[in-house]
Amino acid sequence: MSVQESDQVTSDTEMSEAILKIKDVTRTYFMGDQEVNALRGVSLNINKGEYVAIMGPSGSGKSTLMNTIGCLDVPTSGSYHLEGVGVNEMSEDQLAEIRNEKIGFVFQTFNLVPRVSVFQNVELPLIYKGVPKRKRREIVEKAIASVGLEDRSDHKSNELSGGQRQRVAIARALVCEPSIILADEPTGNLDSKTGAEIMVLLNRLHEKGHTIILVTHEDEIAEHAHRIVRLRDGLIESDTRS
Repeated sequence: MSVQESDQVTSDTEMSEAILKIKDVTRTYFMGDQEVNALRGVSLNINKGEYVAIMGPSGSGKSTLMNTIGCLDVPTSGSYHLEGVGVNEMSEDQLAEIRNEKIGFVFQTFNLVPRVSVFQNVELPLIYKGVPKRKRREIVEKAIASVGLEDRSDHKSNELSGGQRQRVAIARALVCEPSIILADEPTGNLDSKTGAEIMVLLNRLHEKGHTIILVTHEDEIAEHAHRIVRLRDGLIESDTRS
Protein backbone atom coordinates (compact mmCIF):
# COMPACT_ATOMS: atom_id res chain seq x y z
CA MET A 1 0.00 0.00 0.00
CA SER A 2 1.35 3.43 -0.92
CA VAL A 3 1.93 6.19 1.64
CA GLN A 4 -0.94 8.11 0.03
CA GLU A 5 -3.30 5.14 0.41
CA SER A 6 -2.16 4.65 4.02
CA ASP A 7 -2.80 8.31 4.79
CA GLN A 8 -6.26 8.04 3.24
CA VAL A 9 -7.15 5.05 5.44
CA THR A 10 -5.98 6.96 8.53
CA SER A 11 -7.83 10.10 7.48
CA ASP A 12 -11.08 8.22 6.82
CA THR A 13 -10.78 6.46 10.19
CA GLU A 14 -10.20 9.66 12.13
CA MET A 15 -13.18 11.34 10.46
CA SER A 16 -15.55 8.57 11.54
CA GLU A 17 -16.60 7.31 14.95
CA ALA A 18 -13.89 4.95 16.21
CA ILE A 19 -15.33 2.17 18.34
CA LEU A 20 -11.87 0.96 19.30
CA LYS A 21 -8.49 2.67 19.35
CA ILE A 22 -5.24 0.76 19.70
CA LYS A 23 -2.10 2.89 20.04
CA ASP A 24 1.52 1.66 19.98
CA VAL A 25 0.54 -1.69 21.51
CA THR A 26 3.22 -4.23 22.27
CA ARG A 27 2.79 -7.71 23.71
CA THR A 28 5.77 -9.66 24.99
CA TYR A 29 5.64 -13.06 26.63
CA PHE A 30 8.02 -15.89 27.41
CA MET A 31 8.14 -19.45 26.09
CA GLY A 32 10.52 -21.04 28.55
CA ASP A 33 13.57 -18.76 28.51
CA GLN A 34 12.76 -17.34 25.07
CA GLU A 35 11.24 -13.87 24.83
CA VAL A 36 8.56 -13.56 22.14
CA ASN A 37 7.58 -10.12 20.83
CA ALA A 38 4.14 -10.98 19.47
CA LEU A 39 3.12 -7.34 18.83
CA ARG A 40 5.77 -4.67 18.27
CA GLY A 41 3.99 -1.33 18.26
CA VAL A 42 0.60 -1.78 16.60
CA SER A 43 -1.73 1.19 16.13
CA LEU A 44 -5.23 0.61 14.77
CA ASN A 45 -8.59 2.40 14.81
CA ILE A 46 -11.79 0.57 13.85
CA ASN A 47 -15.01 2.51 13.33
CA LYS A 48 -18.51 1.67 14.45
CA GLY A 49 -20.23 -0.37 11.73
CA GLU A 50 -17.03 -1.41 9.95
CA TYR A 51 -16.40 -4.91 8.58
CA VAL A 52 -12.68 -5.63 9.03
CA ALA A 53 -10.63 -8.73 8.29
CA ILE A 54 -7.34 -9.28 10.14
CA MET A 55 -4.93 -11.51 8.25
CA GLY A 56 -1.38 -12.74 8.55
CA PRO A 57 0.78 -15.87 8.44
CA SER A 58 1.41 -18.04 11.48
CA GLY A 59 3.44 -16.05 13.99
CA SER A 60 2.39 -12.68 12.56
CA GLY A 61 0.61 -11.58 15.73
CA LYS A 62 -2.97 -11.78 14.48
CA SER A 63 -4.09 -14.12 17.27
CA THR A 64 -2.45 -11.89 19.89
CA LEU A 65 -4.14 -8.85 18.37
CA MET A 66 -7.48 -10.69 18.38
CA ASN A 67 -7.00 -11.61 22.06
CA THR A 68 -6.21 -7.98 22.83
CA ILE A 69 -9.31 -6.68 21.01
CA GLY A 70 -11.41 -9.33 22.75
CA CYS A 71 -10.04 -8.40 26.20
CA LEU A 72 -8.72 -11.93 26.60
CA ASP A 73 -5.23 -10.45 26.99
CA VAL A 74 -3.83 -7.02 27.87
CA PRO A 75 -0.94 -5.14 26.22
CA THR A 76 2.55 -5.11 27.67
CA SER A 77 2.70 -1.43 26.68
CA GLY A 78 0.64 1.02 24.66
CA SER A 79 -3.07 1.71 25.06
CA TYR A 80 -6.39 0.17 24.07
CA HIS A 81 -9.67 2.08 24.33
CA LEU A 82 -13.02 0.42 23.63
CA GLU A 83 -15.88 2.88 23.21
CA GLY A 84 -13.69 5.51 24.85
CA VAL A 85 -12.89 3.43 27.94
CA GLY A 86 -9.29 2.44 28.67
CA VAL A 87 -8.92 -1.33 28.90
CA ASN A 88 -5.28 -1.56 30.05
CA GLU A 89 -5.84 -0.95 33.76
CA MET A 90 -9.00 -3.00 34.19
CA SER A 91 -9.24 -5.79 36.76
CA GLU A 92 -9.99 -9.37 35.73
CA ASP A 93 -13.62 -8.90 36.82
CA GLN A 94 -13.93 -5.74 34.75
CA LEU A 95 -12.41 -7.45 31.71
CA ALA A 96 -14.87 -10.34 32.12
CA GLU A 97 -17.75 -7.86 32.22
CA ILE A 98 -16.49 -6.17 29.03
CA ARG A 99 -16.20 -9.54 27.29
CA ASN A 100 -19.75 -10.49 28.26
CA GLU A 101 -21.43 -7.18 27.42
CA LYS A 102 -19.37 -5.55 24.67
CA ILE A 103 -17.92 -8.38 22.58
CA GLY A 104 -19.74 -11.24 20.87
CA PHE A 105 -17.32 -14.10 20.21
CA VAL A 106 -17.64 -16.57 17.34
CA PHE A 107 -14.95 -19.25 17.48
CA GLN A 108 -13.72 -21.80 14.96
CA THR A 109 -14.47 -24.59 17.46
CA PHE A 110 -17.96 -23.18 18.33
CA ASN A 111 -17.34 -23.43 22.12
CA LEU A 112 -20.86 -24.65 22.87
CA VAL A 113 -21.94 -26.69 25.89
CA PRO A 114 -22.60 -30.07 24.18
CA ARG A 115 -25.31 -31.61 26.36
CA VAL A 116 -27.65 -28.66 26.79
CA SER A 117 -30.15 -27.29 24.31
CA VAL A 118 -29.64 -24.63 21.67
CA PHE A 119 -31.86 -22.33 23.74
CA GLN A 120 -29.76 -22.86 26.87
CA ASN A 121 -26.49 -22.26 25.02
CA VAL A 122 -27.74 -18.97 23.60
CA GLU A 123 -29.19 -17.98 26.99
CA LEU A 124 -25.93 -18.33 28.95
CA PRO A 125 -24.52 -14.78 28.47
CA LEU A 126 -27.84 -13.31 29.62
CA ILE A 127 -27.79 -15.43 32.79
CA TYR A 128 -24.28 -14.14 33.57
CA LYS A 129 -25.57 -10.62 32.93
CA GLY A 130 -28.47 -11.08 35.36
CA VAL A 131 -31.30 -10.57 32.84
CA PRO A 132 -34.70 -11.70 34.23
CA LYS A 133 -36.02 -15.05 32.97
CA ARG A 134 -39.04 -13.70 31.05
CA LYS A 135 -36.89 -11.10 29.28
CA ARG A 136 -34.25 -13.75 28.52
CA ARG A 137 -36.78 -15.90 26.67
CA GLU A 138 -37.83 -13.03 24.45
CA ILE A 139 -34.24 -12.11 23.57
CA VAL A 140 -33.09 -15.70 23.01
CA GLU A 141 -36.02 -16.60 20.77
CA LYS A 142 -35.35 -13.53 18.64
CA ALA A 143 -31.63 -14.37 18.33
CA ILE A 144 -32.32 -17.99 17.39
CA ALA A 145 -34.84 -16.86 14.78
CA SER A 146 -32.28 -14.44 13.34
CA VAL A 147 -30.00 -17.36 12.43
CA GLY A 148 -32.83 -19.56 11.14
CA LEU A 149 -32.83 -22.23 13.86
CA GLU A 150 -36.32 -21.85 15.35
CA ASP A 151 -37.03 -25.54 14.73
CA ARG A 152 -33.83 -26.60 16.54
CA SER A 153 -34.28 -24.61 19.74
CA ASP A 154 -34.83 -27.69 21.93
CA HIS A 155 -32.12 -29.81 20.30
CA LYS A 156 -28.85 -30.39 22.12
CA SER A 157 -25.85 -28.81 20.42
CA ASN A 158 -24.17 -32.20 19.93
CA GLU A 159 -27.14 -33.23 17.79
CA LEU A 160 -26.48 -30.45 15.25
CA SER A 161 -24.33 -30.21 12.15
CA GLY A 162 -21.22 -28.04 12.13
CA GLY A 163 -22.99 -25.25 10.27
CA GLN A 164 -25.90 -25.32 12.70
CA ARG A 165 -23.52 -25.18 15.67
CA GLN A 166 -21.84 -22.12 14.23
CA ARG A 167 -25.26 -20.49 13.78
CA VAL A 168 -25.94 -21.17 17.45
CA ALA A 169 -22.59 -19.57 18.31
CA ILE A 170 -23.55 -16.49 16.28
CA ALA A 171 -26.94 -16.29 18.02
CA ARG A 172 -25.18 -16.51 21.39
CA ALA A 173 -22.82 -13.72 20.28
CA LEU A 174 -25.80 -11.48 19.51
CA VAL A 175 -27.92 -11.76 22.66
CA CYS A 176 -26.12 -9.09 24.72
CA GLU A 177 -26.22 -6.65 21.78
CA PRO A 178 -22.41 -6.37 21.71
CA SER A 179 -20.46 -3.44 20.34
CA ILE A 180 -18.30 -5.82 18.29
CA ILE A 181 -18.74 -9.30 16.83
CA LEU A 182 -15.29 -10.90 16.89
CA ALA A 183 -15.15 -13.95 14.61
CA ASP A 184 -12.02 -16.12 14.81
CA GLU A 185 -11.72 -18.38 11.73
CA PRO A 186 -15.53 -18.85 11.76
CA THR A 187 -15.50 -21.21 8.76
CA GLY A 188 -12.34 -23.12 9.70
CA ASN A 189 -14.15 -26.33 10.72
CA LEU A 190 -16.79 -26.21 7.99
CA ASP A 191 -16.98 -27.45 4.41
CA SER A 192 -16.94 -24.81 1.69
CA LYS A 193 -20.72 -24.79 1.11
CA THR A 194 -21.56 -24.47 4.81
CA GLY A 195 -18.79 -21.90 5.27
CA ALA A 196 -20.29 -19.79 2.49
CA GLU A 197 -23.67 -19.90 4.26
CA ILE A 198 -22.08 -18.67 7.49
CA MET A 199 -20.40 -15.80 5.62
CA VAL A 200 -23.75 -14.81 4.10
CA LEU A 201 -25.15 -14.66 7.63
CA LEU A 202 -22.25 -12.48 8.84
CA ASN A 203 -22.71 -10.22 5.81
CA ARG A 204 -26.38 -9.76 6.71
CA LEU A 205 -25.46 -8.87 10.29
CA HIS A 206 -23.06 -6.23 8.98
CA GLU A 207 -25.79 -4.82 6.73
CA LYS A 208 -27.91 -4.40 9.88
CA GLY A 209 -25.22 -2.20 11.39
CA HIS A 210 -23.08 -4.61 13.41
CA THR A 211 -19.34 -3.98 13.70
CA ILE A 212 -17.59 -7.18 12.62
CA ILE A 213 -13.92 -8.07 13.04
CA LEU A 214 -12.99 -11.26 11.23
CA VAL A 215 -9.70 -13.09 11.87
CA THR A 216 -8.79 -15.43 9.02
CA HIS A 217 -5.94 -16.79 6.93
CA GLU A 218 -8.18 -17.39 3.89
CA ASP A 219 -8.24 -14.72 1.18
CA GLU A 220 -11.71 -15.71 -0.06
CA ILE A 221 -13.12 -15.27 3.44
CA ALA A 222 -11.34 -11.94 3.99
CA GLU A 223 -12.80 -10.63 0.74
CA HIS A 224 -16.22 -10.43 2.42
CA ALA A 225 -14.85 -7.62 4.60
CA HIS A 226 -14.66 -4.01 3.47
CA ARG A 227 -11.22 -3.48 4.98
CA ILE A 228 -8.27 -5.86 5.27
CA VAL A 229 -5.49 -5.38 7.85
CA ARG A 230 -2.45 -7.59 7.23
CA LEU A 231 0.09 -8.32 9.96
CA ARG A 232 3.63 -9.62 9.66
CA ASP A 233 6.21 -10.08 12.41
CA GLY A 234 4.06 -8.25 14.96
CA LEU A 235 3.54 -5.15 12.84
CA ILE A 236 0.82 -3.93 10.47
CA GLU A 237 2.11 -4.60 6.97
CA SER A 238 -0.87 -3.07 5.12
CA ASP A 239 -4.32 -1.62 5.80
CA THR A 240 -6.54 -1.39 2.73
CA ARG A 241 -10.21 -0.81 1.95
CA SER A 242 -12.18 -2.52 -0.78
